[in-house]
Amino acid sequence: MPLDLPLNLPSGLPPLGWSANWPLHLSSLLKPGVMQRFQDHFPAAALPPLQAGMTLFCDFDGPIVDVSSRYYDTYRIALARTRRQFVAQGRSLQLTPLGKAQFWRMKQARSPDVKIALRSGLSDGQAAVFLAQVKQLVNHYPALLRRDVPQPQVPLALDLLRQQDITLVLVTLRCEAQVHDFLQKHQMSSAFAAVYGTQNTEAAYQNYTDVKTSLLSRALEEQGGSSVQWGLPHACWMVGDTEADVVAAQRLGIPAIALTCGIRSSAYLKRLKPDAIQSNLLTLAQAARAIR
Repeated sequence: MPLDLPLNLPSGLPPLGWSANWPLHLSSLLKPGVMQRFQDHFPAAALPPLQAGMTLFCDFDGPIVDVSSRYYDTYRIALARTRRQFVAQGRSLQLTPLGKAQFWRMKQARSPDVKIALRSGLSDGQAAVFLAQVKQLVNHYPALLRRDVPQPQVPLALDLLRQQDITLVLVTLRCEAQVHDFLQKHQMSSAFAAVYGTQNTEAAYQNYTDVKTSLLSRALEEQGGSSVQWGLPHACWMVGDTEADVVAAQRLGIPAIALTCGIRSSAYLKRLKPDAIQSNLLTLAQAARAIR
């Protein structure tokens, strides 16, 4: 079945933010003098310092991969297919497709897909057809999956974290086979010690928090041991861009570091009270190195 890829798709992406609620006993974990440098660099935030030997659990979509084009193309194709379906029934639709920037702002604010459909000119009944098309398309079609690209800062970030002897483990709701395919295609497989994904091609789009918690729990049990030997209660971090990442980390008692380069905005992420908010993986690695 042809995808009917739309032409002239706009592009654009988001900002930086900070939030904090790091434990007050942080000073007891740091070498003399480091706490002062920490406060000088981040007086209004509380980014915990990276330590050599730590394990950084990281989400895939958002922190590592820019999915904005795939999601926007899926939206445009689903609209086109919905229109054709109703036209075939003799019913015309007056649609007003959103530009990519507006679409992505709504996704970052976690606007429901039905609200996006209504904003685009569909009625409640028509929106159900549109949503079925989105579900069928978004994580299934190779032509759409090829729209995914590495975040531009990621290669340098991975290099910097490797230099700091940080172990990286992917914990993602994406289908594990898709993750491995992407990593191999972009020659990034060696950067990660392990990948914990799902067998469900729809889990990533639905952003199931309970599934993410279960995956992170297993990853912590199997991959967190080398970090715990340092005797630090927060020797592992979870880095991600959605509520599933932040809540999973909070449930399991490890620091949650939220990134605004993905599908949630800084304003939305602040409401979740992560331990820190950064713009992308590179700024996180640079900021953590600066306070060591």
